[in-house]
Amino acid sequence: MAEDKSPRGEKPARKPPKKATARYLENVALWYLQRFAASTESLRRVLMRRVDKSAQAHETDRAEGAAFVEDILQRYRRAGLLDDRAYAAARTASLNRRGVSSRGVQARLAAKGVAAGDVAAALDTLRETVADPDLAAAVAYVRRRRLGPFRAAAERAGYRDRDLAALGRQGFGYDIARRAVDAADPDALDSLVPD
Repeated sequence: MAEDKSPRGEKPARKPPKKATARYLENVALWYLQRFAASTESLRRVLMRRVDKSAQAHETDRAEGAAFVEDILQRYRRAGLLDDRAYAAARTASLNRRGVSSRGVQARLAAKGVAAGDVAAALDTLRETVADPDLAAAVAYVRRRRLGPFRAAAERAGYRDRDLAALGRQGFGYDIARRAVDAADPDALDSLVPD
């Protein structure tokens, strides 16, 4: 068994980052896309972090690395590996099922660098499949966080304002929050959203 030669309590030195060659960046991009769904901008950020670390550690040319990244992104868009519109639609549906409001969806996708037009198209598609997406998301959020009708009957009145505030912080309007929190029981909550 190899003995650690560093003094106790010290962590061994980190390996320096690899040089950002075209092949290395391609491998990173493929590895990342195998593990995560990504927008074009979020993949660009991942790859540019690698380029910046390489430029710092190995004094490689940042502009050359950025050109490699842009070439990879263009090829992946043409091949269909990167599609911001499809990413936005899938992520919007997923976030809605988890209980994220339309405002929250817009903010999260904007943070990932998805264009406002793609986000709007994804929300329009969601509205075609779900009668009231914000109400459905509020019901999912209340269920997940065990608010409103999931609280014990003796506690509900005391926590009502807190539950409404929790929904408000998530971007839900007062009317939707009130309907979800004031549902008589979990079955009544489920009946708010038609299948």
